[in-house]
Amino acid sequence: MNLGAPVLGLITVLCFFFNHGEATRVMWTPPLRESFSYPFLVLQMCILTLILRTSSNDRRPFIALCLSNVAFMLPWQFAEFILFTQIASLFPMYVVGYIEPSKFQKIIYMNMISVTLSFILMFGNSMYLSSYYSSSLLMTWAIILKRNEIQKLGVSKLNFWLIQGSAWWCGTIILKFLTSKILGVSDHIRLSDLIAARILRYTDFDTLIYTCAPEFDFMEKATPLRYTKTLLLPVVMVITCFIFKKVIFLFYSRKQLLEHSELAFHTLQLLVFTALAILIMRLKMFLTPHMCVMASLICSRQLFGWLFRRVRFEKVIFGILTVMSIQGYANLRNQWSIIGEFNNLPQEELLQWIKYSTTSDAVFAGAMPTMASIKLSTLHPIVNHPHYEDADLRARTKIVYSTYSRKSAKEVRDKLLELHVNYYVLEEAWCVVRTKPGCSMLEIWDVEDPSNAANPPLCSVLLEDARPYFTTVFQNSVYRVLKVN
Repeated sequence: MNLGAPVLGLITVLCFFFNHGEATRVMWTPPLRESFSYPFLVLQMCILTLILRTSSNDRRPFIALCLSNVAFMLPWQFAEFILFTQIASLFPMYVVGYIEPSKFQKIIYMNMISVTLSFILMFGNSMYLSSYYSSSLLMTWAIILKRNEIQKLGVSKLNFWLIQGSAWWCGTIILKFLTSKILGVSDHIRLSDLIAARILRYTDFDTLIYTCAPEFDFMEKATPLRYTKTLLLPVVMVITCFIFKKVIFLFYSRKQLLEHSELAFHTLQLLVFTALAILIMRLKMFLTPHMCVMASLICSRQLFGWLFRRVRFEKVIFGILTVMSIQGYANLRNQWSIIGEFNNLPQEELLQWIKYSTTSDAVFAGAMPTMASIKLSTLHPIVNHPHYEDADLRARTKIVYSTYSRKSAKEVRDKLLELHVNYYVLEEAWCVVRTKPGCSMLEIWDVEDPSNAANPPLCSVLLEDARPYFTTVFQNSVYRVLKVN
């Protein structure tokens, strides 16, 4: 048994607050979709942990697992990939015998039902059916049904495991691509596509729009150091090593193998979240809280009973928390010092002008964040918005962003007219801003459209004199509204 659930909870909460700056971006960007989605993942993992550690036949936890999956998937378009990593962690545990087959089968069925419900509730969004998550569920189900036939091949235990693992990975990838082609969603961007682009260093216009954003960059080199200063990283590394040691011992001795499946699952998830956070900094929001949960296992008698028999439990925990709080309190003070107020006078001027100087059916185009504000505040029609994962929307946004390329003004004007655009909101900063080498809009367009690389930037031409294809009708320190002639 573990020493005192309240103590475990206290350690988790303190670790989270000591590392709050690494755990969330909600204080900078409150309406992020994953911020609405993540609490349901915490609930889902709590329910899944309960299922793994108990042998009850009660249906309620499985129903709760299904509903929490749906609640997690609906707000965030990339949630299905996180659930795919769960299946990728659970499947090898099933293969080597860390989960009861009947229990694992129920988990898979509940996940399949949750995908179906999400597909229905999202008005038939076929991305749910063509994801790695859905494909992995189908392959897992097929392997469960054919497992006895594979055993009849008479291969060794190791080969039996390898056959199942290879069939699962290859089948999932093949099935994913087949369903994408059949359902016609192969052009949609997913989290897996961004990770593949990051690993393979593949670049095109769409991937650069994502990966040039700071939050989609690699994890900062200073992040592990900040984890270390609060002792979170050292504590989690020690705990992970002891879990591996215990799991390997139990595996070879075949003792109480099914009683500790939750430890193996959370350790595998920790490794997955670590890899994701290293590749895409934004995904630290999954890694940091999970590290805080794992840190609470410092109180576990299963792992550290030998230590607590020699040293008083209270002294060990108090000593660790004391050292954590030295840097942790400094981090808290830094977080508390963030007292801000949103103020964007140039955008307010723009919105006021649109509201009172244009007709209600005037169509606007421009940068995706600005278009979201225009739609929200003025209710005017827009041709693009930040839901960039959709293929049709990406195609429209690419046309809209061609004002920051080297194409001719006439060509861009003609394309905008095809989209029925009346006004274009040009932002001077987008003409020159460069978050890192190769990431200015002009450099991105030079990769996409090398045939025009020798031409002058259209943005500069429009800022100097937008005529005859556009007419400047509003201007302030940030925005310039061009009427499409």
